[in-house]
Amino acid sequence: GMLLETVVAFSWVVYVLETYLEVRQYRKLQEDKLPIELNGIITSEKFLQSQAYGRDKARFGFIESFFFQVEGTIMLLFGALPWLWHKSLEIILLFGFSSDYEVTASLVFIVLGMLYGTVSHIPWELYQTFVIEEKHGFNKQTLALFFTDKIKSTVLFWVIGLPIFTGLVHLIQWGGEQFYLYGWAFIACVTVFMLTIYPTVIAPLFNTFKPLDEGQLRTDIETLAAKIAFPLTKLFVVDGSRRSGHSNAYFYGFFKNKRIVLYDTLINQMNNGEIVAVLGHELGHWKLNHTLKMLVIGQVQIFTYFFLFGKLLGWEYLYSSFGFRTQPTIIGLIIFFQFFMSPIDHVIKFAMNMLSREFEFQADAFAKGLGYAEELYSGLVKISSENLGSFSPDPWYSAYHYSHPPLMERLRELKVKKSE
Repeated sequence: GMLLETVVAFSWVVYVLETYLEVRQYRKLQEDKLPIELNGIITSEKFLQSQAYGRDKARFGFIESFFFQVEGTIMLLFGALPWLWHKSLEIILLFGFSSDYEVTASLVFIVLGMLYGTVSHIPWELYQTFVIEEKHGFNKQTLALFFTDKIKSTVLFWVIGLPIFTGLVHLIQWGGEQFYLYGWAFIACVTVFMLTIYPTVIAPLFNTFKPLDEGQLRTDIETLAAKIAFPLTKLFVVDGSRRSGHSNAYFYGFFKNKRIVLYDTLINQMNNGEIVAVLGHELGHWKLNHTLKMLVIGQVQIFTYFFLFGKLLGWEYLYSSFGFRTQPTIIGLIIFFQFFMSPIDHVIKFAMNMLSREFEFQADAFAKGLGYAEELYSGLVKISSENLGSFSPDPWYSAYHYSHPPLMERLRELKVKKSE
């Protein structure tokens, strides 16, 4: 159908655009002279290491994205979705269900699709982890840990994801004209539920969280929290080094129950002042309501999508153009959210990245206002150096892909403000 061909054509337009940006970035990664503005900030050796890491990731990305673009095109044009739906119906018939059991067939369809997706991505993930990350000193995983993580993730999806899909499909079928309201409310509840259980139930299945030991760092962080009235209840260190040499820090929790998590890699890479400055930045996101604003924008987007989906749910052509003779709800969801809304998704993602970068500047300014400009400056340099971030990205590439401003832009802002 024309709709299917349009979806495929658009996916190739996006692929060509993104590949062009990747090529621009790759040219920047081939530079071997330290840019003048980085003089005295990082060593030439660190710059060359970062460039080599970026080139390895980019070359891998060229091959991987081309493979999945071609695979996706072949699957759409040769009717992989209707074939998989037909197989799902055959499987439930074997277990004594009739083809009227649409929700049961939908669950089989999701499980088969997910298993294929997981297995087909494993070779790529293995190469990325055990060749690229290993070569540049980041990988700390064993093969056993890699596959244990995969099994845990799959089981978690079955235990948590499948009931969510079942509930959503039932709601859509039951909700009538107003289903988009129920669908949106359901997803909003699921979002809150996942934000609640992820850090306390799911994350500990993969990592060990220990309270940060008493000492100067703990005291400094508690002083910072008290200074800005951040309701800190717990302070954890997570063994990020079990899998990777990359570092991070984050906070989570609702209302008066906030927790901060530091990666052990971050503690090893920075001094106390820099860690507190980075947390000053992170807590700036909370103080300036960035997290809440992003959550609200996300919910408005989901509501709008469900409303539009409601208008198209019964549109027979939406299904027939993809090769379906019937109109299963789960198929409508997949076609609408994954393919039909793709052009709008790319525009929204671009706009959200712009907003996110603005929020990062605001959080930097917040930390600077607390008196941490110098520590944040050196902390950001260390994070980028230790993680081999791209020090001099192509401006078009970073404008399209980056949710955080490039390092030099952030340092320039801090430097201007630092010397005021």
